[in-house]
Amino acid sequence: MADYKTSLTGREEVCFATMSFNFEKPEGFQYKAGQHVDITLINPPETDEEGNTRTYTLSSAPFEEKLTITTRMRATAFKRSLKTVALGTEIELEGPSGSFRLHKDASKPAVFLAGGIGVTPFYSITKQATKDKQPHTIYLFYSDQKPEDAAFLKDLQNLEKENRNFKLIATMTRVKKDPSWQGETGHINIEMLKKHVPDPSTPIYYIAGPPRMVEAMQKMLVDGGIDEDNIRTEEFEGYD
Repeated sequence: MADYKTSLTGREEVCFATMSFNFEKPEGFQYKAGQHVDITLINPPETDEEGNTRTYTLSSAPFEEKLTITTRMRATAFKRSLKTVALGTEIELEGPSGSFRLHKDASKPAVFLAGGIGVTPFYSITKQATKDKQPHTIYLFYSDQKPEDAAFLKDLQNLEKENRNFKLIATMTRVKKDPSWQGETGHINIEMLKKHVPDPSTPIYYIAGPPRMVEAMQKMLVDGGIDEDNIRTEEFEGYD
């Protein structure tokens, strides 16, 4: 990993209680879709016992000119500072790191299982795969409480229209009485998986989300007969 100096160039609310923060891409900085970075605030207006450094998966894709992280906004000094400091504020960036990346063998489908803000690596990977016209078949099972809570939902729906190899299966856990939602409902389960994936034994599986969700999805797959060697995980701490 390398250290870089960069600056905050923009921020926006992407869905309920969730914001994206944009940074200038430092010269020479290269990364793979799905990787993460450490971001350190320099002399922030406030701090707490958690410190001034956080690890974030990049929700931007490598082909994009900016670097973007996307996070649920909790009441921490770090996130309050990131939300309020002036645009142009300098920050330190270390990375990239991580091996949570799309596998090379395109004959094996990829099945992404995302819980909440755990969608960020999959958003990056799918954007890059679409841009590069990669031949992988990709299924993204994306679970959140309500559509308004789901980051990048419309963007992912548009990517599905653009990329014939990409299938989005969004499921909401708290919309059972909402007639406007036409997608799946309830938590991701093995029956939902088998409904949409023709041969569940062949894909490489990727799970990202809060630790309890990751643990539950991993158990679901193993109990469903999926080889553990074909399961890759990434836990997003602090969101249970």
